[in-house]
Amino acid sequence: MFKTLALGALGIGLVAAGAIYIYSRATIETPAYVVERQEALFEVRLYPELTLAQVTTDPGSRRAAVQSAFNPLARYIFARDRPGAKIAMTAPVVQAPQGEAWVVSFIMPAGMDVQNLPTPAGDVRLVTEPARRMAALRFSGAWTDARFEAAVERLLDWTDAQGLAVVGPPEFGYYDDPFTPAFLRRNEVLVPVLVSAPEGLSGE
Repeated sequence: MFKTLALGALGIGLVAAGAIYIYSRATIETPAYVVERQEALFEVRLYPELTLAQVTTDPGSRRAAVQSAFNPLARYIFARDRPGAKIAMTAPVVQAPQGEAWVVSFIMPAGMDVQNLPTPAGDVRLVTEPARRMAALRFSGAWTDARFEAAVERLLDWTDAQGLAVVGPPEFGYYDDPFTPAFLRRNEVLVPVLVSAPEGLSGE
């Protein structure tokens, strides 16, 4: 009987956790990109111009860079070290290499740009990123280097097979917080690409 009750409680807890997860996913804004090509979990996307709040970290590991950059970015959007209103959290958090360092970015909500956003403090800066065409691979699981490296290899193999010219280093997208179970996380690796006219898409 106690075992049955325990299993029932576990089931209710899982359902509640799932409901919270679905609700949080539905309420967090993500960029309104256009999917131009899709094959399984691979996509070619056209992103609009985006405004980003960014921090450049010291050289180090991917994991350490995200951890060190997240706090100043969070302080900026939650108005903890500046006057003014809070800014809504969006997804994904984006990480890109810059030499031996890393650039970690929060995407600003639609309709906000460098001119109407609060002035950041400290290491946070606001930048405007032009529209870009990106090849992307979506995957789940823990944020390990091995998992991300394997995803990069799969994406580059796919872009090569598709005849896409990769014109920049891989970038990483984190859609969920560290408390989300690994198997529910949405992770992505992306690379900027050019698409030749014979493939039916105009190049950048």
